[in-house]
Amino acid sequence: MTTQQTTQQTTERDDILDTLRKHRGLFRVTVQGLSDEQAAATPTASALCLGGLVKHVTAVERNWAEFVVNGPAEQPDIDWANVDWSNPPPRVVEYQNGFRMVDGETLESLLAAYDAVAAATDELVGTVDLELRHPLPEAPWFEPGASWSARRTFAHIVAETAQHAGHADIIRETIDGQKSMG
Repeated sequence: MTTQQTTQQTTERDDILDTLRKHRGLFRVTVQGLSDEQAAATPTASALCLGGLVKHVTAVERNWAEFVVNGPAEQPDIDWANVDWSNPPPRVVEYQNGFRMVDGETLESLLAAYDAVAAATDELVGTVDLELRHPLPEAPWFEPGASWSARRTFAHIVAETAQHAGHADIIRETIDGQKSMG
């Protein structure tokens, strides 16, 4: 009696893409079937809404993919410790709008933008040298002089997506009881 085994070998790139796609899928479950009004709602103690999380995750993935290709982007010159939150400057309002739906935005358009960014990232994962390394931008949350490889950057995109999928799950459960898992 002969037993035939099929062994599927995956590459590191396959593993990165599989993990990223699974977390993107869980994230997308949290917004399926919602109206634009529900996607813009902030039903928890947080100021976050589901549409804003879609925007944020899209921007995070796009920005880190650009980092892989071009290195660190210039950071905005904002003194966060001294922002007048009662009358924030335009750059701060622009930043805040990255976490909420603004007039004219629809959940459908935000998801289309997310899909476009995801497709571009997937292509990049499949083609870039995973050893390619750039210095991190200067920021208080990064060790001075630190650098990340493309591999490490893709791991960060996975972590960001997973973290925000959790935020989104809590918001969605508050809206109508739906959970992405369980």
